[in-house]
Order: sequence, then C-alpha cells, then structure tokens
Amino acid sequence: LHTPTLPPPVGRVSLTQGASLLVEQLTLEDEGWFECRILVLDTDKDDFQNGTWTFLSITAPPAFIKKPPTFVEVLLGDSLSLSCGAHGNPRPTVVWHKDDSQIEKHEKMNVVNGTLSLAYVTRNISGVYKCHVSNSEGNLTHSTQLQVKGPPIIIISPEDISLNMSQDAVLQCQADAYPSNLTYEWMKQGQNVYHIESLKSRVKTLVDGTLLIPNLIPEDTGNYTCIPTNGILTPPSASAYLTVKHPARVGRMSRETYLPTGMEGVIVCPVQADPPALYVNWTKDGSNLNLDNYPGWIINSEGSVFITTANDNAVGMYTCTAYNSYGTMGQSEPTQVILQDPPSFSVLPRPEYHQEVGRDLIIPCEGSGDPSPTITWSKIGPSPHSEYFVLANGSLLLQPVSKDHHGAWECLATNRVATVSAGTVVMVLGTSPHAVSSVSVTAEMNQANVSWVPGFDGGYTQKFTVWVKQASRGKHEWASLPVPTSKNYLLVTGLLAGTNYQFSVLPQNKLGSGSFSEIVSSRTQAVPTEKPTAITTLPVLDPPISLSVNQTEKGVVLQWSPPVGPSFLLTDYVLQARRNQGQWIILSSNISANKTELLVQGLLRV
Repeated sequence: LHTPTLPPPVGRVSLTQGASLLVEQLTLEDEGWFECRILVLDTDKDDFQNGTWTFLSITAPPAFIKKPPTFVEVLLGDSLSLSCGAHGNPRPTVVWHKDDSQIEKHEKMNVVNGTLSLAYVTRNISGVYKCHVSNSEGNLTHSTQLQVKGPPIIIISPEDISLNMSQDAVLQCQADAYPSNLTYEWMKQGQNVYHIESLKSRVKTLVDGTLLIPNLIPEDTGNYTCIPTNGILTPPSASAYLTVKHPARVGRMSRETYLPTGMEGVIVCPVQADPPALYVNWTKDGSNLNLDNYPGWIINSEGSVFITTANDNAVGMYTCTAYNSYGTMGQSEPTQVILQDPPSFSVLPRPEYHQEVGRDLIIPCEGSGDPSPTITWSKIGPSPHSEYFVLANGSLLLQPVSKDHHGAWECLATNRVATVSAGTVVMVLGTSPHAVSSVSVTAEMNQANVSWVPGFDGGYTQKFTVWVKQASRGKHEWASLPVPTSKNYLLVTGLLAGTNYQFSVLPQNKLGSGSFSEIVSSRTQAVPTEKPTAITTLPVLDPPISLSVNQTEKGVVLQWSPPVGPSFLLTDYVLQARRNQGQWIILSSNISANKTELLVQGLLRV
C-alpha cells in the first residue's frame, strides 16, 4: 500500500483528514449530490462502481435577487408592475403589504410569483408598499414609496354669490394635486379674466386659487370658472355665477331708429336691471311721452315702445329712463326715429310649385328698397336635411329636389327698416307618402277608434295600415290592420278591457312605405265593477253620418261614417228603402258594424 496522495486545494474545495472533503464558504449553489470514490493503484480492475453518494443540503436566510426602486411615480390610468424576488433555503415566501396591511388578491390588484400588478392605476393606490420575504432562517423587507401623478382634484369649489355694485367679490377655489406645482386659471363666459377689458385691471388670483374682484360693476355679472392645472392630463373645472345688483340703467342706444311706414315698429330701450326694472319713462322731442295721444302705441314688457302702425307721428327724438327697486342710473342717449318705406318684392314666387323628385327647381324671389334688402329663404317646419341654395338674384335653387324639400317655404327680404316675407309651397312628386299627423285614439271597453290627418301622398294614391300592440308587450308583438281605401280612420276591435295599447299609422303608395306616425298610447275602459242599472227603455243610437250614394254599372254604392256618439252598443246596421212616400222595407240586415260601404244591386230604375 502507498500513502494516499492528496491533490492541492482547488478554490474553496480540498481534501482533509485522509479522504474527507472540505467545502469552505458555502453557497446555495453548493447544494447537491457528492460521490466519494476510492481508486486502488497497481491493479487492472475497474473499481469506478464502488463510489458512495452523499447529498449536501444547505440552509440560508432570504436574499433579494430583484426589488423595485424605493420611489416610484406612475401616471393616473396607466398600468403598474412591481417585481420582488429572493432566494434562500427553504425557498422564501413573498408577501406584499400596503401601508402595513397585507394585499389580498382581488379583481384590480394581483400578486403572481412576487410581482404586484395593476391594470389601471387610480389615485387611492398611492402609499408605501413593502415586499416581505421570509423562510425558517430569516426574513427581509423592502419598502417602495408609490405616488400617482394626475390632474388636480378640486376640494373647495366656488359658490354662486349675489352682491351689490361697488362691493368686493371673493370666489374661492382650492385644489390638491401631485405633482403639486398648481396654477389657477379663471375664466368668465369662456374668456380669461385677464383678457377682459373691464376686469383685467381689477382682478387678482391668490396663491390658493381665490379670485378677488374689487369694486364690482354691472358688467361683472356672469359665470366664472376655476381651472386648476399642474400640466398632467385634463384639468378639472368648477363654476359659479356672480350676480351684481345695481340700479336700472340703459345700455347703448342706437343713434338712429328706422320704422317701416304702415307696419309694426319698435323703438328699443335696452334696459339692464337687477333687480328687474319696474317701469320705463320715455321722452319725445324733450317732453314726456304721453301714450294716450297715440292710439296703438304701448310700452311692452321689455320697456320698449311698440307701435302698431308707424306713421309721421313716430318721427322725433326719443330718450328712455329705466327704474328698479334700487333706483336708476340715468337717462339714455337719444335716438332719432326715422320713417322709411319697408322693402318690397319686385318678383314674387308662385303660390305653389310641382316638381318630380331628382330634378332641379328654381323659385324666383327679388326684393327692392332703400337700402337694398337681403334675400334669405327658410323652410317652415323642420329644416330639410338635403341642401338648398340661394342664388345671387335671390332665387331658391333646389338641386336636385328631394323628398324633404316638400312643404311650405318662405322668402324673406330684410334691410335696416323691416323684414317682409312671401310664401310658397313645394309639392315633390314621385316619392313615397309623407307621415300622417294628428293621430287620435278614442278608446272604449273592447275597441278603439283611430283617426289621423293624411300627409302628402307623393303624387300617387296612398293607403294606410294601423299598427297596434299592448304597451306591455315586446317590439315584435305589433299587429297590422289594413284600412279601407280612402279612409283616414279605423275602428280597432277585439281589445282587452282596462289595458294600455299603443297605436301607429303607416302610409303606403306604389313606391313604398312612408314613415310611421308618432306612437299614441291609450287605455281601454275597464269592465264596470258596480251592478249595472236595469235598462227599462231601449237606448237610442245616433245614426250614421255623411251618407253618400254613387251609381255604378254593378249597382248603387252607399258610403257612410260611423255614428259620432259612443259605439260600444253598436252591433250592426240595417238598410231600409222606400219609394216616394211609401212604406219603409228592409233591404239588408246584419251589416257588420265595421263596414262603412255597401253595394246594393237589383234596384229598379224609376
């Protein structure tokens, strides 16, 4: 045998005490299986299978391998991710705390493998976050201060205030924000207060956001808006209304007021008063204006002089003075009233125009006067979605004519004296019918009479359909009922008593359907709960109305309308006839109450 040969130490590993292995300065990476083999020299035998295996297990307290910064800023609305990890043996557990409270998994905040994540950052997540790692050998904690950057939050809003003229106004506005580099901007009616001539030399914005307006004047009345900002995202705003009470005064009066000869006219007094004006005094040519001397002259609710028919009596120099409970701020500047002829039309449109849809239509309209009037056009009722043009000579151009051009139009000639108008009607042909109007429903116990005013038929014969459903049913429960040709009413039967129903009318012609009418709701009469009074006499029914007779090749066609009175007792009609003053005989009985037309055949010609 030979004395064992020991290799020299390699790094932290060496043999000691014969065949023992010494590992110095252990690390977690040293953990694992180690094999000890004894090799016998001077033999050809392979002894590599006689090794002994030993597992080295190493315990260690936690040590951070990743951790977030100690200070983190995140923008409001962004996502957030804070990663924290440690190694040690046993494997450390990672727990997150916010302000000393453990973070539990919920729908907004999640912790997976030590990473804290949040899809949408809100203001309330600001605070101190602690990553705590621990095992049986020890623990560590890392703290991160999280701040959410966002626009300011207004904590004190301005309030509406009412003050007297010459007092000082104080409008408070205070906000909180991170970052805290706050600046405050005040707006009046959408304009910066420092850009308003009457305000810029008097207003002052304090560091805390308060707006000071000393020595108030009437022009200071208005809506004021505070906008705090720190340059982050969209700033908030808060508004308040400042009312400045003052004696009544008159604004800027026109030097000249033109009245149209023979027409209505108004001499305007632009009153400004808060509290409201109580009355207005007028002078004419230096003397108090006595309205008793001028029939048809009144002072209207605005304090202006209204003249029914302007004539030479109106010519003169006028002033007005307004008063309220605070008094007056004096007389107005004078205005010279001048009588002048109103504009007139040199070319008038025809009362009515018919044109096919898709073609062009020019409607002339020209005016004259001193000064020359401006010609404008407008459609009476809903404005058309389709374009229309006013030519240089005042004519209306519809290019091309559309269905919504149909209806009444007005040509206006306007100058400084007055506005005069001329009307016309455009009938657009070749379209589907227009919607009906004035839908009326008269409900009884088990039936309802629906009537309407037909719209324009588009140039073709139209027919109608009444749509009905119980109000409590879904949209797919509508039922349609055809209406006899040329009728604008329908008796809807088979309804439930004491039930809410909805009705609508749809027009149609050979080109298609028009628009549904507005939906009209009605409730049928309930079944009487009291015992009915015994009928001792037969009720008298009102007769049908509007009976007409038309002779055709097939026979005589009778048409009528239902009785005006209640029809719940009506079950059928009876047709009677007689010759000259002879006896009445029954030609037909049991004619349905829903019928309004009957063909009578076989009558003898007299």
